[in-house]
Amino acid sequence: MIKPLHCFKVCLFKFNEIKHMKNFLITVLNLFALSIYAQTNDYELSSFLEEGFKAPNTNYLGEAWLNPLIRSDELISYNLTKATFKANSTLNWHKHTDQQVLIVVAGKGYYQEKGKQPIVMKEGDILRCTANTEHWHSSSKDYDVTYLAIYKGETEWTTVLTQEAYDEVAKQLSEN
Repeated sequence: MIKPLHCFKVCLFKFNEIKHMKNFLITVLNLFALSIYAQTNDYELSSFLEEGFKAPNTNYLGEAWLNPLIRSDELISYNLTKATFKANSTLNWHKHTDQQVLIVVAGKGYYQEKGKQPIVMKEGDILRCTANTEHWHSSSKDYDVTYLAIYKGETEWTTVLTQEAYDEVAKQLSEN
């Protein structure tokens, strides 16, 4: 037969164990949070997962978001920007004074260099554009595109890419 006093003592013991475990877990979580805070004070952190800011509507059609991850300075000679173009959005024709590399991390878009046929760029593609090569890049008609742009030097905007010209490329590439 189970004695009521014995059950009470066991329950009280278990309750104290749980209470101590709860206090222990709260202490550990607080220390963990403080360690993260302490770590971030010593480093300059940014996240490529953040969407960034909505770009002003100059030199493109549609909607674009930019997250400048790395800016060139005396230690790093290049810029790294995450760009997200919503579906049916495009940059105008432009060129860079140095080469540019685009790493497509999500979605689907279009890319074209002056004098060449446009292509579809998709997640996993890496495009290298040589210095002073006039080109444009965009999302596709139906899909957003996100890419990391690695570049240095200046960008020169050359010609407006009209909605009609973009639509023609979208039609051409959808037939392939």
